[in-house]
Amino acid sequence: MSPAQPTVVVLESDDSPRRFPRVEAAADVRYTTAANLGRDLAGADVLLMWDFFSGALQDAWPHADALRWVHIAAAGVDTLLFDDLAASDVTVTNSQGVFDRPIAEFVLGAILAFAKDLPRSLELQSRSRWQHRETERIDGAHAMVVGTGAIGREVARLLRAVGMRVTGVGRTARDGDDDFGTVHASGDLAAVVGDVDYLVLAAPLTEQTRGLVDANVLRALPPRARLVNIARGELVVTDDLVAALRKGMQGDGGQSGSTGDDAGLGIAGAALDVFETEPLPADHPLWSIDTALLTAHMSGDATGWRDRLAEIFVDNFERYVHASGPAELHNIVDKHRGYVRR
Repeated sequence: MSPAQPTVVVLESDDSPRRFPRVEAAADVRYTTAANLGRDLAGADVLLMWDFFSGALQDAWPHADALRWVHIAAAGVDTLLFDDLAASDVTVTNSQGVFDRPIAEFVLGAILAFAKDLPRSLELQSRSRWQHRETERIDGAHAMVVGTGAIGREVARLLRAVGMRVTGVGRTARDGDDDFGTVHASGDLAAVVGDVDYLVLAAPLTEQTRGLVDANVLRALPPRARLVNIARGELVVTDDLVAALRKGMQGDGGQSGSTGDDAGLGIAGAALDVFETEPLPADHPLWSIDTALLTAHMSGDATGWRDRLAEIFVDNFERYVHASGPAELHNIVDKHRGYVRR
């Protein structure tokens, strides 16, 4: 850090530029855009990626001659990390903690929407049609959560609280986990999903998780299963998912209580908040699948989320100043694994 004030660069987003008066009181703050990041990054100690989808830092990296700390206003860091940053001494932090509970509530809402057939009720209501049906219970249903980080754990705790049986999937297999009980290795996913009712994806996007849910995993799921993805679209092979959903629509939608003995008959539905391409193109086949619930990457964006993102950065910046460096910061990301290690 310079002997005087540190220099902080804030890469603003197009929709919501923000000022940080508490940071301005202790630093020289430069608010910038992706086009000007290289110019403004020269001599800067700290970079706040308020525009968390931007890949501008990689292009501006040659100008990062004094950079010590990068903070991203998001939980996922896959859009930020590149080889030179990962190999450098620059500390990376994320905004873990802001989105955990809202995303967990979103997952529970999606599960209840499927179990209580809410999309069908809304469709019937729009036609003023009275049609009695039976719905499903979720207590005792098996939810398998892929990703054992902070978001996955909050999902697990909430689903267990409503009576669901929860297991986890992580880098390595283990028993006795406080939140999941049993954790399976991600490499064994296709072998362990045979009795899953809800497969919830909450893992970071890494080389190990990219394309994790493919045709092999989808075929291994029972026909009654639903997929819930609030992580990254790239965790799923989309063409394989479309095929599994279409195949499931040709059967009974999983309502017969079928078991894993009928594997390969498709799945009953998917709630998708993230996609390989965002916004999802208007002609994408997912839009026409009745058993798909599609939302616009909003599972963690509960009212006030931007204020909480700002608070996390400001609190961390004050730690940075008082500790004379990044070593004592919260939410330090393992740049080689792509997430905050517990």
